[in-house]
Amino acid sequence: MDKLHLDQHISQQFNMELEDIRNKVLTMGGLVEQQVTNGLTALLEADNDLATKVAESDFEINKLEVEIDEDCTQVLARRQPAASDLRLIVTVIKVITDLERIGDEAEKLGRFSRDLTDMADDLPSYRKELRHLGELVKSMLHDSLDAFARLDVDAALAIAQRDEDVNTEYRTLERLLGSHLVEDPRQVSKLFKITWCARALERVGDHSVNICEYVVYLVKGRDIRHTSFDDIRSEFIK
Repeated sequence: MDKLHLDQHISQQFNMELEDIRNKVLTMGGLVEQQVTNGLTALLEADNDLATKVAESDFEINKLEVEIDEDCTQVLARRQPAASDLRLIVTVIKVITDLERIGDEAEKLGRFSRDLTDMADDLPSYRKELRHLGELVKSMLHDSLDAFARLDVDAALAIAQRDEDVNTEYRTLERLLGSHLVEDPRQVSKLFKITWCARALERVGDHSVNICEYVVYLVKGRDIRHTSFDDIRSEFIK
């Protein structure tokens, strides 16, 4: 095989390795999405069996994170990627870290939901508020992964803006729970667990924003963390 054909073969093989890594990230994202969905369902429907499944299934996500991380390490060592290829590897490492943390938040949902099903239902469960918050963060997670798959900067920026809606819903629910705690301190344990569930959902939104920021970095080579949205809008949104 002459040098030209050898270089082409190596290049094709490298591209296949990168595509395989991207696909594994999306597979991991799918697992994380399902965990969040199951955790929210367990919480809203007081499904103890599903809550237990969510609480005990985090190992699958952790295993995939380790596998992808090792793949990235091998590519860095053997291929010494540069420019956009290097940005892809860096982005993947960051994305899977956030996905693993979202998996951790889903695990918390499972554990707290299991605890809540064992408590007497003698106060409002705040299902309506939790459902609304949960649907917001589920859509953010799904859309952020879709933006990553399509390398869609415009979508990523639009999704990141939706985090303010999540924060507003979370603060409203937090105030409601705080007011109820003042009215009936005997329910402190249950109210705190509901608060922790809400906090877990809010954190899913935060990690989804991080994924959106990584999409911008991957495509544009620009780190927009800690940058005001007005500055981002003037730079990227036409």
